[in-house]
Amino acid sequence: MIDLEETTARWPAALLERWGVRGREAPADIPLLSRHLRVTEALAGYLARLYSPLAERLARCLPTLSEPLVLGINGAQGTGKSTAAEVIAHLLELRGFQVCRLSIDDLYLTRSERQRLADEVHPLLATRGVPGTHDIDLGEALLQALTQADADTQLTLPRFDKARDDRHAEGELWRGRPHLIIFEGWCVGARPQEEAALEPALNALEREEDPDGRWRRYVNEQLKDYQRLFARLNHLILLRAPSFEQVFQWRSEQEAALKKQLEDERRVGTHLMTPPMLQRFIDHYERLTRWILQEMPGRADLVLALDTHHRVERITASGATRL
Repeated sequence: MIDLEETTARWPAALLERWGVRGREAPADIPLLSRHLRVTEALAGYLARLYSPLAERLARCLPTLSEPLVLGINGAQGTGKSTAAEVIAHLLELRGFQVCRLSIDDLYLTRSERQRLADEVHPLLATRGVPGTHDIDLGEALLQALTQADADTQLTLPRFDKARDDRHAEGELWRGRPHLIIFEGWCVGARPQEEAALEPALNALEREEDPDGRWRRYVNEQLKDYQRLFARLNHLILLRAPSFEQVFQWRSEQEAALKKQLEDERRVGTHLMTPPMLQRFIDHYERLTRWILQEMPGRADLVLALDTHHRVERITASGATRL
């Protein structure tokens, strides 16, 4: 396990100096965080130390803002976006801040809505994930309402059940004014590709099920509309996978963990994927994931580069970062 000194060393010294933080404080309830994340206390401690400099920086700037700050977190499947959001929220909530966490996954269209797209536009749109399968109007309305919230605000946040591949009938109630809104997801902050880049096909899915490129052109065109949602981000963090090839292994681990969780909860009638199904599912994401890994590091406020074991091996900051 990486110790405190090594963890802190991954943060650029010049950035810590500019932030005016020591990068050594990790005011966290490690046993509570461990139970919440379902990880060992050693790993929970590492994660708390890793994100402590950012939490310390946010704790200093949030009280000076006139409205909630929106922090975007991007990362491919299995990079730890949800974990990062939970750890940052935990560190700040212990300091008395209110943190609202949203995932772009919770904006997925319902199964029936996606099936309608599949019937009317392209069969591949039945599968959740790519731009065009989210309710962007809902996301924009939620961020608008949260940034304008006051102490009496009550909002219902949508929640998506991946095991059922459908949105929960009832969402989650949010009350009050958040200091910070964390908006995470695999394509959060992504930008469209140039039209010429959409050819040739990248994988078996595109070759066999989208030979004329109609699906990927639709997805790319829809991503243009997502920019009005992403424009609400104040800052963007990228959890950068070492390669796209690593993503399949991590997503496989996620599916295995979900399977165990569902078995422990004795839930049946769920939509778990076999390895071939999972490969086809990941193929939906390959094009945009590779584009994000190529394009986003140059403009994200912070890039946390991961090794094959999910450990952060390097942290870089954009020269233009406003953090």
